[in-house]
Amino acid sequence: MSNELIFGFHSVEAILNKEPERFIEIYALKGREDKRLNPIINLARQFGVSIQFMQRKALDDKAKGEQHQGIIARVKEGKKYNEKDLDQIIANSDTPFLLVLDGVTDPHNLGACLRNADAAGVDAIIVPKDKSAKLNGTARKVACGAAETVPLVQVTNLARTLRDIKEMGVWVVGTAGETDVEVFDAKLTGPMAIVMGAEGSGMRRLTREHCDELVKIPMVGTVSSLNVSVATGICLFEVLRQRRA
Repeated sequence: MSNELIFGFHSVEAILNKEPERFIEIYALKGREDKRLNPIINLARQFGVSIQFMQRKALDDKAKGEQHQGIIARVKEGKKYNEKDLDQIIANSDTPFLLVLDGVTDPHNLGACLRNADAAGVDAIIVPKDKSAKLNGTARKVACGAAETVPLVQVTNLARTLRDIKEMGVWVVGTAGETDVEVFDAKLTGPMAIVMGAEGSGMRRLTREHCDELVKIPMVGTVSSLNVSVATGICLFEVLRQRRA
């Protein structure tokens, strides 16, 4: 099993609270003592995690340009979810709520989508193994801990996975600018998967063909599109609003 570096308070604390056995070592900024860093260091010590205090330049070099907030951790690779895990996730919920990201390659966007998904109550995010952002330190930092609460399911064939979840009773709704149906007018209750495509190119053809319905976000200004994480948040919270209603 390989190791990875994670950065920032939220991502380090989230794994420390959930899976402390994954920690190999923590690198912290020397001389920094505050109410954000100290509790993490104290908790890590309780679990017997080795801690190295470093000067800022050494910490910056280790982070290789990432915004580390004064703390970096080397951890063992976490659980990877696959199609079998997805089947179980769906089976365990009366009304499964899924997010599908087709071609989202920026780890910052992946992290932001994870954070949105956690806040909206999504059961899992589905991504293709190829041409998709990896769950690296950048994505985890942006996710602010959500990478440890929302399973990221990597699938070999996204179109086939969409077909399979439809057979399990999940309604698949894709987002596309050319449709006439606005997301606020669509019925988004019950078992649901929201599919978001890449910025610019949108969903791939086979992905689109496996959607039960297409919706769009109304745009009344001069810009023609939204950042994918922003668009994702709008769609997910519309599902949540309808479910709560």
